[in-house]
Amino acid sequence: MNPLLRSLAIGAALACAVASAAAAAPPQPQAARACFYQRQLSSWAVSGDDKVNLRVGVHDYYQLKLLGSCPDLRWTETLGLETRGGSDFICSGLDVTVIVPRSETHTVPMRCAATSLRKLSPEEVTALPPKEKP
Repeated sequence: MNPLLRSLAIGAALACAVASAAAAAPPQPQAARACFYQRQLSSWAVSGDDKVNLRVGVHDYYQLKLLGSCPDLRWTETLGLETRGGSDFICSGLDVTVIVPRSETHTVPMRCAATSLRKLSPEEVTALPPKEKP
């Protein structure tokens, strides 16, 4: 057999084997996009200087990860969420900025950018320390 034809035949056989293996593999489930309306937020609790745990409605809990440390976050009694894009629909950390009043100076509030938002599982909510559970 001609070496060129043999190489083409081997290449075609390998391509068929790879294609059939890829078709047989079950698709990986994609994580459902968890979204909520800002008005559904019922309570919150701080988790360190860079996370805020949110209670949405009665049974849903989310964790909002901030871009970095947010001073005064641990000491504030009030918290604001500012959404972007003219909607109060929040699906990711990029949709929201955390507004923290300055406790000592009473000047312009601190604006803390968020990077990610994820829905907590019931097991994760149960494992939260009492001070970090909204």
